[in-house]
Amino acid sequence: MEFNILKIGDFLKYLTQLINLLALYPAVLVKVVRTQGSAPRDSGSWMAVFSHTLVGTIGGGHLEFQAVALAKEILAGRAALPGLQTVPLGPALGQCCGGVVVLEYRCVSQADTAFLQQALRPALQPLALFGGGHVGHALVKVLTELPFALRWIDSRDEVFPKQLPEQVMTEHSDPVHAAVADLVPGSKVLIMSFSHAEDLDILSACLMRMRVSADLPYVGLIGSASKWARFRHRLEERGFGAEDFARVTTPIGMSGIESKLPEVIAVSVAAQLLQTSQ
Repeated sequence: MEFNILKIGDFLKYLTQLINLLALYPAVLVKVVRTQGSAPRDSGSWMAVFSHTLVGTIGGGHLEFQAVALAKEILAGRAALPGLQTVPLGPALGQCCGGVVVLEYRCVSQADTAFLQQALRPALQPLALFGGGHVGHALVKVLTELPFALRWIDSRDEVFPKQLPEQVMTEHSDPVHAAVADLVPGSKVLIMSFSHAEDLDILSACLMRMRVSADLPYVGLIGSASKWARFRHRLEERGFGAEDFARVTTPIGMSGIESKLPEVIAVSVAAQLLQTSQ
Protein backbone atom coordinates (compact mmCIF):
# COMPACT_ATOMS: atom_id res chain seq x y z
CA MET A 1 0.00 0.00 0.00
CA GLU A 2 1.41 3.43 -0.93
CA PHE A 3 -0.03 6.91 -0.45
CA ASN A 4 1.49 9.52 -2.74
CA ILE A 5 -0.32 12.67 -1.58
CA LEU A 6 -0.99 13.22 2.10
CA LYS A 7 -3.29 15.82 3.59
CA ILE A 8 -3.87 16.73 7.22
CA GLY A 9 -7.27 15.08 6.93
CA ASP A 10 -5.49 11.87 5.91
CA PHE A 11 -3.38 11.87 9.07
CA LEU A 12 -6.47 12.38 11.22
CA LYS A 13 -8.26 9.63 9.30
CA TYR A 14 -5.31 7.27 9.76
CA LEU A 15 -5.29 7.93 13.49
CA THR A 16 -8.99 7.08 13.74
CA GLN A 17 -8.47 3.91 11.69
CA LEU A 18 -5.55 2.90 13.90
CA ILE A 19 -7.50 3.32 17.14
CA ASN A 20 -10.45 1.37 15.75
CA LEU A 21 -8.28 -1.52 14.55
CA LEU A 22 -6.31 -1.70 17.81
CA ALA A 23 -9.55 -2.56 19.57
CA LEU A 24 -9.36 -5.87 17.67
CA TYR A 25 -5.72 -6.54 16.74
CA PRO A 26 -2.17 -5.70 17.88
CA ALA A 27 0.18 -3.81 15.57
CA VAL A 28 3.71 -2.59 15.15
CA LEU A 29 4.05 1.17 14.91
CA VAL A 30 6.86 2.33 12.63
CA LYS A 31 7.72 6.00 13.03
CA VAL A 32 10.22 8.30 11.31
CA VAL A 33 12.07 9.85 14.23
CA ARG A 34 14.81 11.62 12.30
CA THR A 35 15.90 12.35 8.75
CA GLN A 36 19.06 13.65 7.14
CA GLY A 37 19.25 14.99 3.62
CA SER A 38 16.54 14.10 1.12
CA ALA A 39 13.84 11.75 2.43
CA PRO A 40 10.34 10.76 1.26
CA ARG A 41 8.62 11.85 4.49
CA ASP A 42 9.35 14.23 7.36
CA SER A 43 10.11 13.30 10.95
CA GLY A 44 6.92 12.29 12.74
CA SER A 45 5.49 10.35 9.79
CA TRP A 46 4.28 6.89 10.76
CA MET A 47 2.54 3.73 9.75
CA ALA A 48 0.93 0.95 11.79
CA VAL A 49 1.45 -2.56 10.48
CA PHE A 50 -1.18 -5.17 11.29
CA SER A 51 -0.97 -8.81 10.24
CA HIS A 52 -3.61 -8.21 7.55
CA THR A 53 -3.49 -4.49 6.73
CA LEU A 54 -1.55 -1.25 6.95
CA VAL A 55 -2.54 2.21 8.20
CA GLY A 56 -0.52 5.31 7.32
CA THR A 57 2.75 5.59 5.41
CA ILE A 58 6.42 6.43 5.87
CA GLY A 59 6.82 7.32 2.20
CA GLY A 60 6.28 4.21 0.13
CA GLY A 61 8.95 2.62 -2.04
CA HIS A 62 11.45 0.01 -0.89
CA LEU A 63 11.94 1.74 2.47
CA GLU A 64 8.31 1.11 3.37
CA PHE A 65 8.34 -2.37 1.81
CA GLN A 66 11.25 -3.49 4.00
CA ALA A 67 9.81 -1.85 7.14
CA VAL A 68 6.45 -3.58 6.62
CA ALA A 69 8.19 -6.93 6.16
CA LEU A 70 10.17 -6.51 9.38
CA ALA A 71 7.11 -5.34 11.31
CA LYS A 72 5.19 -8.45 10.22
CA GLU A 73 8.07 -10.63 11.35
CA ILE A 74 7.93 -8.90 14.74
CA LEU A 75 4.17 -9.45 14.95
CA ALA A 76 4.64 -13.13 14.16
CA GLY A 77 7.30 -13.50 16.87
CA ARG A 78 10.05 -14.30 14.38
CA ALA A 79 12.03 -11.09 14.93
CA ALA A 80 12.85 -8.84 17.87
CA LEU A 81 12.23 -5.11 18.05
CA PRO A 82 15.31 -3.47 16.53
CA GLY A 83 15.08 -0.21 18.47
CA LEU A 84 16.23 2.65 16.26
CA GLN A 85 17.02 1.56 12.72
CA THR A 86 19.15 3.82 10.50
CA VAL A 87 18.36 3.35 6.81
CA PRO A 88 20.46 4.98 4.04
CA LEU A 89 18.27 5.77 1.03
CA GLY A 90 20.84 4.89 -1.56
CA PRO A 91 21.20 2.44 -4.46
CA ALA A 92 21.38 -0.57 -2.11
CA LEU A 93 17.79 0.14 -1.07
CA GLY A 94 16.63 0.89 -4.59
CA GLN A 95 15.76 4.52 -3.72
CA CYS A 96 17.61 7.53 -5.05
CA CYS A 97 16.57 10.08 -2.41
CA GLY A 98 20.14 10.14 -1.14
CA GLY A 99 19.30 10.87 2.49
CA VAL A 100 19.07 8.87 5.69
CA VAL A 101 15.95 7.90 7.63
CA VAL A 102 15.93 6.72 11.25
CA LEU A 103 12.98 4.48 12.10
CA GLU A 104 11.57 3.45 15.46
CA TYR A 105 9.55 0.24 15.88
CA ARG A 106 7.10 -0.18 18.74
CA CYS A 107 4.54 -2.88 19.53
CA VAL A 108 1.15 -1.33 20.27
CA SER A 109 -2.24 -2.57 21.39
CA GLN A 110 -5.56 -1.23 22.64
CA ALA A 111 -3.86 -0.39 25.95
CA ASP A 112 -1.78 2.25 24.12
CA THR A 113 -4.78 4.14 22.71
CA ALA A 114 -4.48 7.23 24.91
CA PHE A 115 -0.74 7.52 24.29
CA LEU A 116 -1.15 7.15 20.53
CA GLN A 117 -3.94 9.72 20.29
CA GLN A 118 -1.58 12.23 21.91
CA ALA A 119 1.68 11.20 20.27
CA LEU A 120 0.45 10.77 16.69
CA ARG A 121 -1.92 13.69 16.36
CA PRO A 122 -0.32 16.06 13.83
CA ALA A 123 1.16 19.29 15.17
CA LEU A 124 -0.92 22.12 13.72
CA GLN A 125 -0.09 25.84 13.56
CA PRO A 126 -2.91 27.90 15.12
CA LEU A 127 -4.42 30.29 12.60
CA ALA A 128 -7.22 32.81 13.08
CA LEU A 129 -9.15 33.77 9.96
CA PHE A 130 -11.39 36.82 10.31
CA GLY A 131 -13.93 36.88 7.49
CA GLY A 132 -16.44 34.53 5.90
CA GLY A 133 -16.57 36.02 2.42
CA HIS A 134 -15.59 34.46 -0.91
CA VAL A 135 -11.85 34.53 -0.22
CA GLY A 136 -12.41 33.29 3.32
CA HIS A 137 -14.37 30.28 2.07
CA ALA A 138 -11.74 29.54 -0.57
CA LEU A 139 -8.98 29.79 2.03
CA VAL A 140 -10.69 27.37 4.38
CA LYS A 141 -10.88 24.78 1.59
CA VAL A 142 -7.14 25.10 1.02
CA LEU A 143 -6.00 25.43 4.63
CA THR A 144 -7.88 22.38 5.89
CA GLU A 145 -5.54 20.24 3.79
CA LEU A 146 -2.48 21.91 5.36
CA PRO A 147 -0.97 21.81 8.88
CA PHE A 148 -3.17 24.49 10.45
CA ALA A 149 -5.67 24.47 13.30
CA LEU A 150 -8.11 27.04 11.98
CA ARG A 151 -10.27 29.36 14.06
CA TRP A 152 -12.71 30.98 11.63
CA ILE A 153 -14.33 34.13 13.01
CA ASP A 154 -17.07 36.41 11.70
CA SER A 155 -19.66 38.81 13.12
CA ARG A 156 -22.29 37.06 10.95
CA ASP A 157 -23.17 33.64 12.30
CA GLU A 158 -24.92 32.45 9.14
CA VAL A 159 -21.86 32.56 6.87
CA PHE A 160 -20.29 29.30 8.04
CA PRO A 161 -20.89 25.95 6.28
CA LYS A 162 -22.60 23.29 8.36
CA GLN A 163 -20.01 20.58 7.67
CA LEU A 164 -16.33 21.30 8.29
CA PRO A 165 -13.26 19.20 9.14
CA GLU A 166 -12.48 18.74 12.81
CA GLN A 167 -9.46 21.07 12.70
CA VAL A 168 -11.75 24.02 11.84
CA MET A 169 -13.57 25.80 14.66
CA THR A 170 -16.09 28.49 13.74
CA GLU A 171 -16.89 31.41 16.03
CA HIS A 172 -19.52 34.12 15.91
CA SER A 173 -18.08 37.23 17.57
CA ASP A 174 -19.87 40.56 17.78
CA PRO A 175 -17.97 42.81 17.95
CA VAL A 176 -15.67 40.69 15.87
CA HIS A 177 -12.42 42.23 17.16
CA ALA A 178 -13.24 41.01 20.69
CA ALA A 179 -12.03 37.56 19.60
CA VAL A 180 -8.44 38.83 19.31
CA ALA A 181 -7.97 38.92 23.08
CA ASP A 182 -8.20 35.16 23.56
CA LEU A 183 -6.43 33.89 20.45
CA VAL A 184 -4.00 31.08 21.20
CA PRO A 185 -0.48 32.52 21.68
CA GLY A 186 1.53 31.94 18.53
CA SER A 187 -1.51 32.25 16.26
CA LYS A 188 -1.12 33.61 12.78
CA VAL A 189 -3.88 36.02 11.82
CA LEU A 190 -5.60 36.74 8.51
CA ILE A 191 -7.94 39.75 8.33
CA MET A 192 -10.52 39.88 5.51
CA SER A 193 -13.93 40.70 6.93
CA PHE A 194 -16.82 42.08 4.86
CA SER A 195 -16.25 45.54 6.32
CA HIS A 196 -13.25 47.88 6.22
CA ALA A 197 -14.37 49.22 9.58
CA GLU A 198 -14.25 45.71 11.05
CA ASP A 199 -10.87 45.08 9.44
CA LEU A 200 -9.53 48.25 11.04
CA ASP A 201 -10.84 47.28 14.49
CA ILE A 202 -9.42 43.74 14.20
CA LEU A 203 -6.04 45.04 13.09
CA SER A 204 -6.00 47.64 15.86
CA ALA A 205 -6.75 44.92 18.43
CA CYS A 206 -3.95 42.76 17.02
CA LEU A 207 -1.44 45.60 17.16
CA MET A 208 -2.45 46.45 20.71
CA ARG A 209 -1.98 42.82 21.73
CA MET A 210 1.40 42.76 19.98
CA ARG A 211 2.53 45.75 22.02
CA VAL A 212 1.79 43.79 25.19
CA SER A 213 2.83 40.24 24.35
CA ALA A 214 4.25 40.11 20.78
CA ASP A 215 2.77 36.63 20.40
CA LEU A 216 1.12 36.86 16.97
CA PRO A 217 3.92 35.93 14.53
CA TYR A 218 2.02 36.88 11.37
CA VAL A 219 -0.74 39.45 10.96
CA GLY A 220 -1.94 39.64 7.37
CA LEU A 221 -4.42 42.18 5.99
CA ILE A 222 -6.12 41.71 2.64
CA GLY A 223 -6.36 44.80 0.45
CA SER A 224 -4.66 47.26 -1.83
CA ALA A 225 -1.92 49.82 -1.27
CA SER A 226 -4.56 52.57 -1.05
CA LYS A 227 -6.47 50.66 1.62
CA TRP A 228 -3.28 50.28 3.65
CA ALA A 229 -2.50 53.99 3.28
CA ARG A 230 -5.93 54.89 4.66
CA PHE A 231 -5.54 52.36 7.47
CA ARG A 232 -2.12 53.72 8.44
CA HIS A 233 -3.58 57.20 8.76
CA ARG A 234 -6.47 56.00 10.91
CA LEU A 235 -4.18 53.84 13.03
CA GLU A 236 -1.89 56.82 13.59
CA GLU A 237 -4.92 58.64 14.96
CA ARG A 238 -5.26 55.75 17.43
CA GLY A 239 -1.66 56.14 18.56
CA PHE A 240 0.11 53.52 16.45
CA GLY A 241 3.29 54.18 14.52
CA ALA A 242 5.96 52.78 12.23
CA GLU A 243 7.07 50.05 14.64
CA ASP A 244 3.50 48.74 14.80
CA PHE A 245 3.01 48.94 11.04
CA ALA A 246 6.16 46.85 10.47
CA ARG A 247 4.32 43.92 12.09
CA VAL A 248 1.63 43.91 9.39
CA THR A 249 1.85 41.96 6.14
CA THR A 250 -0.18 43.65 3.40
CA PRO A 251 -1.04 42.92 0.72
CA ILE A 252 -1.12 39.23 1.58
CA GLY A 253 -0.06 36.42 -0.72
CA MET A 254 2.94 35.68 -2.90
CA SER A 255 4.21 38.48 -5.10
CA GLY A 256 3.79 38.20 -8.86
CA ILE A 257 0.33 36.59 -8.77
CA GLU A 258 -2.15 39.10 -10.18
CA SER A 259 -5.39 37.11 -10.38
CA LYS A 260 -8.28 38.25 -8.20
CA LEU A 261 -10.05 34.89 -8.26
CA PRO A 262 -10.73 33.83 -4.63
CA GLU A 263 -9.28 30.36 -5.28
CA VAL A 264 -6.05 31.81 -6.68
CA ILE A 265 -5.74 34.28 -3.81
CA ALA A 266 -6.30 31.41 -1.37
CA VAL A 267 -3.47 29.33 -2.82
CA SER A 268 -1.18 32.36 -2.85
CA VAL A 269 -1.92 33.23 0.78
CA ALA A 270 -1.54 29.61 1.88
CA ALA A 271 1.87 29.46 0.19
CA GLN A 272 2.96 32.61 2.02
CA LEU A 273 1.79 31.19 5.35
CA LEU A 274 3.80 28.03 4.76
CA GLN A 275 6.81 30.07 3.70
CA THR A 276 6.72 32.13 6.89
CA SER A 277 6.63 28.90 8.92
CA GLN A 278 10.08 27.88 7.68
